[in-house]
Amino acid sequence: MKILMVNKFLYPNGGSETYIFKLGEELQRRGHEVQYFGMEHEGRVVGNRAGLYTSDMDFHTGKLRKLLYPFKIIYSFEAKRKMGEVLRDMNPDVVHLNNINFQLTPSVIYAVRSYEKKTGRRVKLVYTAHDYQWVCPNHMMRIPATGKICFACRDGHFGACSKNRCIHNSRVKSLLGTVEAKLYMRRRTYGMVDIIICPSEFMKRQLDTNPLLAEKTVMMRNFVQKPAEDAGRGDADADYVLYFGRFSEEKGIGTLLAACKALSDIPFVFAGSGPLEEQVAKVKNVENKGFVTGETLHRLIAGARFSVYPSEWYENGPFSVMESLMYGTPVLVSDLGGAPELVQAGRTGELFRGGDAEELTAHIRELWEQPELCRRYRENCKDIKFDTIGEYCDKIVRSVYKE
Repeated sequence: MKILMVNKFLYPNGGSETYIFKLGEELQRRGHEVQYFGMEHEGRVVGNRAGLYTSDMDFHTGKLRKLLYPFKIIYSFEAKRKMGEVLRDMNPDVVHLNNINFQLTPSVIYAVRSYEKKTGRRVKLVYTAHDYQWVCPNHMMRIPATGKICFACRDGHFGACSKNRCIHNSRVKSLLGTVEAKLYMRRRTYGMVDIIICPSEFMKRQLDTNPLLAEKTVMMRNFVQKPAEDAGRGDADADYVLYFGRFSEEKGIGTLLAACKALSDIPFVFAGSGPLEEQVAKVKNVENKGFVTGETLHRLIAGARFSVYPSEWYENGPFSVMESLMYGTPVLVSDLGGAPELVQAGRTGELFRGGDAEELTAHIRELWEQPELCRRYRENCKDIKFDTIGEYCDKIVRSVYKE
């Protein structure tokens, strides 16, 4: 089978890139042909035989070419043309879309259907929803200026994006996001996709509010790497609480740091990077290990008494929570989005009200002072079962690509 994996970033940048790289590697290991289409970048690590990619776009630079971005982020003639050439060179059986909006635009969807008309070949068009972009112009269902979560655009009332400056707190960018959302809703563009993979029930419910998408969604939780036999598991008497992930506002870092300050006798370890690094560095009982991966990260996870996932937006199916549980480390997680679906409250971890620093502080204190409770949660984690990449790949090929 030939699969063209489409994502705006073709270098390590976040969860969606982890997903496409791991899935692509496993598909190739099984003998399938996998190529990639997306944006050119000096850090690009995968590609396609035709050597065609869209121009690099950086929305945060002051370059003159940014004047053209308002036109390119809504519909990209370049993306459609180059995607068409890659399709004709590869002749894929499946095109698997991931994050495409803004840098690639939904013009790539039209490229696939145009290719079909010209060649008479049928292509299975699959989309994995890594965020809420197709029902929310800023993809997070959260108003950045206030930090409030929001459902206003979910039913197609996209004007709220402009009103609340939901994209980078910019009126112009938010207006463009509104225009893009309305355009593709009226053209019924997203309805041209055959099947939509949702990594959480919460994500599925949000996309199902759009009648064009409701009959196409399936829930498939993300895969997670199984720990090696000698990796070890956590210790209920371990001497630190762990946070690993991005240091940013929507991840709840501000709330977590408030709890850290109130719990000055408890040592915390942070592993990650992001815009709030300076704030992290100022808290005396927080040790920042920086951005770590692989065995170093696994040892940190396994060595923690418990981990905290305090996100303040509607997370989808976060790898961090899954990895923690797989290493036998209980998780204290906010009650927003798809993350709570992964934790059995009172069995493998606990939930707290997202954004509530006092409640978070109380839960951390309770867990820290009751190692026997953590020990019980740790035993229960042994029963947790998530798909490995191999099992996930089996489902994709059998139930999605060939359906």
